[in-house]
Amino acid sequence: MSTSATPPAKKLVDDFSLEMTGKDVEALEAAAHLIPQGTRINVTFLGNEDLDMRTNAAAAVRRLGFDPVPHISARRISSESELTDFLQALKEAAAPTKVFAVGGDPETPMGPYEDSLSLIETGLFPQYGITEVNIAGYPEGTPVIADDVLWDHLQRKDRALKEQGLDGTILTQFSFDTDPVTQWISDVRNHGVDLTIRVGVPGPAGIKRLLNYAKRFGVASSAGIAKKYGLSLTNLLGTAGPDRFINDLASELTEASGDVKLHFYTFGGLSATAEWIQDFRR
Repeated sequence: MSTSATPPAKKLVDDFSLEMTGKDVEALEAAAHLIPQGTRINVTFLGNEDLDMRTNAAAAVRRLGFDPVPHISARRISSESELTDFLQALKEAAAPTKVFAVGGDPETPMGPYEDSLSLIETGLFPQYGITEVNIAGYPEGTPVIADDVLWDHLQRKDRALKEQGLDGTILTQFSFDTDPVTQWISDVRNHGVDLTIRVGVPGPAGIKRLLNYAKRFGVASSAGIAKKYGLSLTNLLGTAGPDRFINDLASELTEASGDVKLHFYTFGGLSATAEWIQDFRR
């Protein structure tokens, strides 16, 4: 069971978003009664999934009454025709108005798109009914991109979206420590970027699994940070939820932070995450 949510934390959890893979359709169907209608649900773009799996997942999100946000991994797109085929298939299957444009994992691009900025600059999104583009944010940085490049690209993406009349949201990598997150939010605003920020948090999951994901994604998880988050490094068989993190984050945000919401990475499963959110909000 989670600890009680403070009033600011309850407000922060309003209008949350979730994440699923193309393989999670049955899990979403099982969890649907726990999730508020209209909730944004992001559909990943993994290397072991194909176009049909991704579009079918987006269609299931729409069919169940939620708002699909398909991911588009720039470096996994081999050609402009593959990009337009995917956008057309999404339009026909799920009619999404939002996408998440991300660089992706491959070190070498499989086609003409090196990063999410290059996807945005194609100008193709509005042609397929897209009115909002989500982009990635890295409160703790990333080892593969220099900080000055991250800031430059964030500002350029913000400008490109505004020039095309598109809304934008920054969706961050998850973290176990609120300090770098709140500092990064302040830095985003100081760079003149006023987009909505969705702070990534892991849903409840096994401690060992959370630490493995943290290592995989380069998230800081020292003993001090783990203790602050509520992880027990001496009991890796236990589970942990993000209640402390969310309460702390809510208390640290100010009016200058702008529009900040939450995005849940469902490492422990969609139903477990949705149930945890319901309990936390109560």
